[in-house]
Amino acid sequence: MDADAIVAELYTEAARQDPNPWYAMLHELGPASALDQATSVYAAVANGFDAVDEVLRDPRFIKTLGPADKLDHPVLATLSRSMMFSLEPDHGRMRRLFNKIFTARRVAALEADLLGAIDGLLDRMAELGAGGAEVDFVAEFGYLFPTKVIGFLLDLPESDLAWFRERAQHIDRYLDLGGKSPEKLRSADDAVLELTDYYLRLIAQRRAAPGTDLVSGLVQLIDSGDDRISDIELVANLVVLLNASFVTTMNLLGNGLLPLLARPALVDRVRADADFASRCVEEILRHDSPVQLLSRVAADDTELAGVPVPKDGVIMVLIGAANRDPRKHADPDSFDPARPDVGHLSFGGGGYFCLGAALSRLEGRLAFPRLFQRFPDLAIAREPVRSDGLLLRGYGVIPVTTGGRGAA
Repeated sequence: MDADAIVAELYTEAARQDPNPWYAMLHELGPASALDQATSVYAAVANGFDAVDEVLRDPRFIKTLGPADKLDHPVLATLSRSMMFSLEPDHGRMRRLFNKIFTARRVAALEADLLGAIDGLLDRMAELGAGGAEVDFVAEFGYLFPTKVIGFLLDLPESDLAWFRERAQHIDRYLDLGGKSPEKLRSADDAVLELTDYYLRLIAQRRAAPGTDLVSGLVQLIDSGDDRISDIELVANLVVLLNASFVTTMNLLGNGLLPLLARPALVDRVRADADFASRCVEEILRHDSPVQLLSRVAADDTELAGVPVPKDGVIMVLIGAANRDPRKHADPDSFDPARPDVGHLSFGGGGYFCLGAALSRLEGRLAFPRLFQRFPDLAIAREPVRSDGLLLRGYGVIPVTTGGRGAA
């Protein structure tokens, strides 16, 4: 099977359930392969670890959102104004502002709130799981925990948090591989317009009565005159923050639960050893990345791993494949937190490295030990259901039983 046929398979339901067999086929062809632009929007696919790392870091390859004739749509117009999709100098200008507020100190200061949120959600899981009843881990913990974290960061009313999930899902479905239907575009546009209205009102409130939250800090910096960013650019970045934080962390938690529960000895170590829990988070990110793919455009005629890429050629950047590159990791399909190198590209690389990486790692490091301490007999009740996306890979439903001990 050639690269074009393999990439075509990534659009299928089978690949959404498990893309790794197709990633392995791409690795057999090399770290990158040319694609037929007569039948694909992509000029090449990058799947090797070093090739993907090069694309993510090298300024020859730039961010893209899609066809120019679609950029007037609210979803793409908004995303294009965010630092995630902006080029220099705009990317650096916005990134520097957020770096001043979204600091390691701010993330560390959240730990007590995070632990309180975890314990409250585990209490609810215990109630729902009383008497051996099934509990959906995704709905009752995987989604709620990172959503609460966003609430802490932005100081949002708890009653508003459920409203955000639906809007984020509409945006993610449009951005997913094969998701560019007119219906999904309309839904994403509507979601962005609603989020924009919400955030503009929030900015106005924080400007009138500032607090200690992230938005208040950003508004104060903007209004001081030293950091030039418009309110509409701030809104764009808040929209991206919502999608890039809670959905990916939700998938991190779900993607990690299954391989851990399948290995009781690892669960015992996670329960007792915070350093090992951190290492498990890194292996989860490598083994089943919450973000599977990105795209980049060649700024000029160039090549990648010996593959010619024409100017304006779009490259499919397979992070999930890179993390399982046998040239980088021995036995890459095995889940092994003790492997010598748990390096991965799940947070990207270079100037666009994920702003929330430290927070996501903290959420995983705190959640898994607390979960296994509270429910020593936690078990998968029946076959989990994968979500229907590949761009953001995770589970829609994970039925569990909490067990007798700790469940009361």
